[in-house]
Amino acid sequence: MAPTQTPAPPPSGGGADDQVVVTPEEHAEYRRLRHAAAVRHRTARSVGASVLLLVALLLSPLAVVAAWVDDEVTDTDRYVQTVAPLGSDPAVQAAVTDRLTDRVVANVDVEAVTRWLGEALADAGAPPAVADRADALTGPLRAAVTDAVHRVVQRVVTSDAFEDAWVAANRRAHTAVVNVLTGSQGGAVRAEQDKVVLDLGTVVDEVKQRLVDAGFEKASVIPAPDRQITLFESDALPEAQAGLRLLDVLGTWLPVLTVVLAALAVWTAPGHRVMLLVTALGAALMMVLLLIALAVARRFYLDAVPASTLPPDAATAIYDTLVRFLRDSTRTLLVVAVVVALAAYLYGPGRAARGVRGLAASGTTAAGHGLRRLGLRTGAAGRWLAARRPGTTGVVIAGGALALVLWNHPTVAAVALVLGLVLAVLVVLAVLAAAGGSAPREAGRPAGPGGAAP
Repeated sequence: MAPTQTPAPPPSGGGADDQVVVTPEEHAEYRRLRHAAAVRHRTARSVGASVLLLVALLLSPLAVVAAWVDDEVTDTDRYVQTVAPLGSDPAVQAAVTDRLTDRVVANVDVEAVTRWLGEALADAGAPPAVADRADALTGPLRAAVTDAVHRVVQRVVTSDAFEDAWVAANRRAHTAVVNVLTGSQGGAVRAEQDKVVLDLGTVVDEVKQRLVDAGFEKASVIPAPDRQITLFESDALPEAQAGLRLLDVLGTWLPVLTVVLAALAVWTAPGHRVMLLVTALGAALMMVLLLIALAVARRFYLDAVPASTLPPDAATAIYDTLVRFLRDSTRTLLVVAVVVALAAYLYGPGRAARGVRGLAASGTTAAGHGLRRLGLRTGAAGRWLAARRPGTTGVVIAGGALALVLWNHPTVAAVALVLGLVLAVLVVLAVLAAAGGSAPREAGRPAGPGGAAP
């Protein structure tokens, strides 16, 4: 039997009768080459997506830390918000009280007081045994002075005035440091080339005016250079400013670059849903590793601080307070990653995912039918929602993601709130769609959460 021959379309410019005949062997070779090209293309996409994902995951902890450091170094309000609780922490207050008490008592010459007391007793005619034993009062006297000073200092340190002074002092100090490192021309302390100067302009103007008002007219011609005092001069100041500018760039753009690389990995991969699931799980793993690193760093810090310098409870409070925003951000990203991974899984073909989608669809459908039996029909609006379920689901999810992006320093509670609102809106839309009469679902397509097709 002669082999079957398949006519091919006529070549460009040829007549209708000029046809190329393709044999089955040639057609099979064409299909083989086409399949091989598709496999190579799919492999190249998988490799590219894997490389992008690997870089994004490696950068993710650095991006979180860089953003946190940038917040603490350049944002005075954020820094003050970080250190403010230390002023009211009992362990820190106790350490400050003990340190100030020791400083004050060290300046009290108790031995001189007891010597003076012995001499006074001798001059008053006291028996020699009494005068000679005045030195024995050194210990009790020191203890009494220490106790009295400690009570006074403790009352001051535990008062609201100390907390206010603590916040104000940290705000002034941080503003001065930022002015120096950024080269800002505002504020009393600022950088000028390789010098750090203290600008006394406001004080000088006030003093000049008071001197003029008091009759010293020549005070009005105090020269401008006398307004500034050079605090220190260093050739390394420009390098420090350049380092802060680099940190500012990293803190702003490194998180953006990490998110872009992760998005490109998902977009490049042949299976978008699977890559989204892998990316989310990888991000969650990196956040767990970052939390572990913070715990290890905490242990090293506490072991490195001598107990004679800072009590362990105060050192613990200081470390936990300073890194609490970094820890909160890491936990928030961990929760977000877990939520994204769970959503990606629920939109997949797994048996558990199909069961959850089916249960959600059954529940919302039953609720919608219950509304219809009560006479609450959504009519055309419900049918419109039923016909556009994937689109409305995507819009709601995108709205929730946008809310988290625009949220200033979101926490785990903020993520839970947004997630709850998104789920509530999806359930309401699914019930309204069922109350209007659901549009027929495409055959062979699994329903998403709430009955939506992925």
